[in-house]
Amino acid sequence: MVNTIDMQDLRRLALFRKITRLETRYCFSYNEILMFCVPKREVSIALGRNGENLKRMSDILKKRVRIIPLPNGINDAKSFIQAVIAPVGFTGIEITPDEIVVNAGSENKAALLGRNKRRFLEMKKIVKDFFRLEYRII
Repeated sequence: MVNTIDMQDLRRLALFRKITRLETRYCFSYNEILMFCVPKREVSIALGRNGENLKRMSDILKKRVRIIPLPNGINDAKSFIQAVIAPVGFTGIEITPDEIVVNAGSENKAALLGRNKRRFLEMKKIVKDFFRLEYRII
């Protein structure tokens, strides 16, 4: 899934393992938020009681942290993309064999693109790593 892990990601994954006592290898950044992917049944364990694990990691890393469910193939692409880009929404998503096309309104489209297409390029890389498909916004 995520193709390359650098030293910074290894440190973050080790911290995640130490705090939550869960093993994962999926860590990426989107919109200045650090995201960890765990299987759906382990999300509540990773968050901890009243979000204690999340707060503790956020304090140590001095970054916003979010824990999202790991997609099980292309069938979970819609819920995965929604979890990554939340709280920004989209009107619909179309999955073809070659690409994932997100339909968004004018305000949401601007939020999904970001300044200098920064968020678009980040999301394009995430979709490429997880689903091996192209990503477009219309």
